[in-house]
Amino acid sequence: MSTAVTRRRFISLAGAGAGLVLGLPAEAVEPPAAGGLSQPFVRIAPSGEITILIKHLEMGQGVSTGLATILADELDADWTRVRSEPAPFNPTLYKHTLFGWQTTGGSTSVANSWQQLREAGAVARAMLVQAAAQRWGVPADELTAHRGRVMHGATGRQLAYGELAEAAGKLPVPSGVPLKSRAAYTLIGREGGRLGSADMARGAAAYGIDIQRPGQRIAVIQRPPRFGGSVRTFDATAALALPGVRAVYRLPQGVAVVADNSWVAIQGRALLKIVWDDSQAETRSTPELKAEFKRLASAGDPGIDALVRGDAAQALAGAAKVLSADFELPYLAHQPMEPLAAVGELRDGRCDIWAGCQNPSADHRAAVRLLGLPADKVTLHLLPSGGSFGRRATFSADWISELAELLRAQAAAGDARPVKLMWTREDDITGGYYRPMNLHRLRAGLDAQGRLLAIEQTIVAQSFSPSMLKPGVPARPDPFITEGQLAEGYTVPHARTRWVKPDVGVPVHTYRALGYNHTTFSKEVMMDELARAAGQDALAFRLAHLGAHPRHAAALRLAAERAGWGQALPPGRALGLAVQEAYKTVVAQVAQVRIEQGQVVVERVVCVVDCGVVINPGTLRAQMEGGIAWGLSAVLHNELTLESGRVQQSNFHDAPVLRLHEMPAIEVHSIASDAAPTGIGEPGSVPILAAVANAVARLTAKPVRSLPIRLDKTDT
Repeated sequence: MSTAVTRRRFISLAGAGAGLVLGLPAEAVEPPAAGGLSQPFVRIAPSGEITILIKHLEMGQGVSTGLATILADELDADWTRVRSEPAPFNPTLYKHTLFGWQTTGGSTSVANSWQQLREAGAVARAMLVQAAAQRWGVPADELTAHRGRVMHGATGRQLAYGELAEAAGKLPVPSGVPLKSRAAYTLIGREGGRLGSADMARGAAAYGIDIQRPGQRIAVIQRPPRFGGSVRTFDATAALALPGVRAVYRLPQGVAVVADNSWVAIQGRALLKIVWDDSQAETRSTPELKAEFKRLASAGDPGIDALVRGDAAQALAGAAKVLSADFELPYLAHQPMEPLAAVGELRDGRCDIWAGCQNPSADHRAAVRLLGLPADKVTLHLLPSGGSFGRRATFSADWISELAELLRAQAAAGDARPVKLMWTREDDITGGYYRPMNLHRLRAGLDAQGRLLAIEQTIVAQSFSPSMLKPGVPARPDPFITEGQLAEGYTVPHARTRWVKPDVGVPVHTYRALGYNHTTFSKEVMMDELARAAGQDALAFRLAHLGAHPRHAAALRLAAERAGWGQALPPGRALGLAVQEAYKTVVAQVAQVRIEQGQVVVERVVCVVDCGVVINPGTLRAQMEGGIAWGLSAVLHNELTLESGRVQQSNFHDAPVLRLHEMPAIEVHSIASDAAPTGIGEPGSVPILAAVANAVARLTAKPVRSLPIRLDKTDT
């Protein structure tokens, strides 16, 4: 089975006449090897095949196609000869230029790589043209490039890129190469096929869970049933007696069972007899935690101010009308379709790890530290992943740390066999990490003219930011908790938003759309309630408070127009709307909803996106549709609850996601823009929560302030 190209193999290819091998920035590229430049973003083989290396994780969002499109357009490549491949682990060359390390997240992949890949493609094209000019003895400005060929119009001569790659790779890398204008794009903005789709359709794409190494065994870990618990004693006699179980190891994270295959490993794990130490464990149930969050919101704890504008308390005291509301959202698991899995091999003083890493810099650092090896002796073979939604991006590198601990335990026992560490679906749902449970307490005041005068917002939620969790760090607001709050999105003269951090032992981490996935809900539902209190239409009320946000207003108007806002609807239907800017992308959504036999049915969603230049309309549409489905899962189903510290859900039967028959008809419209592209992986998932809640509130005449939506028998 194929795996990611390693740095060692890559340099050997570059030194074996592999054609043009180019990467940017030029000052970071190593000296040319025979046949090209090492550590590139693009390789052009003598055969004419073009390989574009993708520094961000492909986890289903289509980034490998989008990023390849950017470079291929500037290169004037023949798209039928283009393929993509994960870039090797090399934080010097492939770091995220905003974050400073090699990672994927925050819907930034296209925005972060846009200029970088355009320059790489333009420089490669210029070098190919120069190689042709030298071969023909003509000025380079007489030549043009088109669909993988360099042409001389005056004589009709043509050369394919593959024929020029070797010579081009020996030329100096030029600087200041002009980039295309938007009018000259041939691939960007057009709907093209997704790279690798055939392999995915026939099951040939290799993910971490697919990797097989010679002599490989499978391991699963029994982790504490309560967060913060640990192993007091264990008896592995019965497990070791099971045919196919090869070893049992006590690890800091629990007890690992190593076997010939996953079925035997799981069966062996069930035979372990473990006594747990819960003295440091979280033992509260969800109702107790909810009560604690409410107490914290009411206790007068000043918390940490995240935004202060004017004097909210005084303005509220003089407001013509004041509304108060609490909004509650539960813990949520990421539930990627591919559960966590990684393969490791430790022998001869070096370690190789195969995994779909979202944060490879953190994963590599953890493996190096735990194995006690030099950094250059630990190689990450980066693979695509079958979903993540933030789960693979833990700063603690928890799953790679588990693998490193297991490899170390095996080595101490004299075992150098490769091992695949697997998480089952149940492990994923019960074992952390989660979207934080949170409580939003809002008080909002209107003036006599029905304008929003003041807002006070208290958010009680755990932090997953490493900088917030270090002891001795001065208190400051966590932007991942408060981003997207009401006072950021609408004009309000007086505002105060504070964050109160509860002391809870449930592990939390990044989750699709970070803070926006909960702040958008409270913000947009509160705006609907304020509109009703002011006696105004929900759309008109929003537009009246979006003077400082013209992109929001434009997207909202278009979505409302396409959805038929204000027009007569079939009986028993209602519309709800919401808008949010996340990661510099504005998304407005209108949901048409009915209630049938006590269940919320979302019939139709109109979605408008302003994300700058659209790289691929098909990918944009797919990401909005997928994001809406993701959000609807949270609206209709998703909720993790604790009983005495134990997670009560375990798999899709009691932690369901949206089913096909529940998927609404979706229309996606984009706003034409010449601005640089922004992210689309996460923003589409957040407005739908409030849009549906607002439609349900219209149907039932009752506020919807918690998710998932639970109707009573009287709701129609």
